Amino acid sequence: MSLHGSAVELLTDWAAPDPAQDSLRHAVLAFLAARPDGCLRACVPGHVTASALVLDHTGSRAVLTLHPRFGRWLQVGGHCEPDDPDVVSAALREASEESGIDGLVIDPRLAAVHVHPVTCSLGVPTRHLDLQFLVRAPQGARLTRSDESLDLRWWPLDALPADTDFGLAQLAAAARRG
Repeated sequence: MSLHGSAVELLTDWAAPDPAQDSLRHAVLAFLAARPDGCLRACVPGHVTASALVLDHTGSRAVLTLHPRFGRWLQVGGHCEPDDPDVVSAALREASEESGIDGLVIDPRLAAVHVHPVTCSLGVPTRHLDLQFLVRAPQGARLTRSDESLDLRWWPLDALPADTDFGLAQLAAAARRG
């Protein structure tokens, strides 16, 4: 299956937890229907990204990265790559690369959707249509900061940073719901 096909399938099969998420689900599906390149960063009007909230083995702490471009703590994730077989694989790759944790296990079900304006690696204003997932780290997991982060640390799921953005807040809520 292609990246595009996997995004469409995930969104089509997803039972959104509330009307706002369902509206986003329909909007991203409509975008993808019009844009076969909608999962690639070269799609200037916007593109699907894949992010993950990495939870410890107890589900009580989450890995957050201090993002160099945004200057705040966020979940790990990023652009889909042309060689990613599907969006779930893209999210798992990003989580592994950015956390440095071996043995991550991803829940292949979509946890949330977040759309936000950004000037990303294209250097022009665009939109990230972020498909968000939950990932579990094995017991004793150790973090290794990548070059894509200013800092990386575990945060209690019930005590995230004060400037937590809406996308991370809704993803954390999905994690608490289980």
